[in-house]
Amino acid sequence: MPNRPNKRVLILLAEDDEEDRMMIQEAFAESHLLNELRFVDDGEELMDYLHRKDKYSDPHLSPRPGMILMDLNMPRKDGREALREIKASMELRQIPIVVLTTSSAEEDIIRSYDLGVNSFITKPVTFKALLEIVQTLGRYWLEIVELPETK
Repeated sequence: MPNRPNKRVLILLAEDDEEDRMMIQEAFAESHLLNELRFVDDGEELMDYLHRKDKYSDPHLSPRPGMILMDLNMPRKDGREALREIKASMELRQIPIVVLTTSSAEEDIIRSYDLGVNSFITKPVTFKALLEIVQTLGRYWLEIVELPETK
């Protein structure tokens, strides 16, 4: 397979843990993924971003993501609720969603796939393992897979 360039899609990360956000950002940088990474703190803020509400109302400042990385366990609105809303929306359902969470419960895995998640990954405990996951995500989602164009 030829080595294709990294697709420059915006990746929106819904993660309430500041340390996890920083580690994921560092793993993206070390993996030389040039994709813009934006952050929201919880499911409520994720939905505001996607629906361009409040501080996200300007589409030039809040462009549609090409992919969402999402934690399941967040305050206010958890990832399960946000996932259900996104996949029920005709204008949002095409955005690929990868769950990246501490949970490895079979119930969470099954429920996430039932709700339409594209991939479910349990967060690793070491930075080295996180780096490997981010590199694999980059290869798969940003080099191999054909993603729908963002509007």
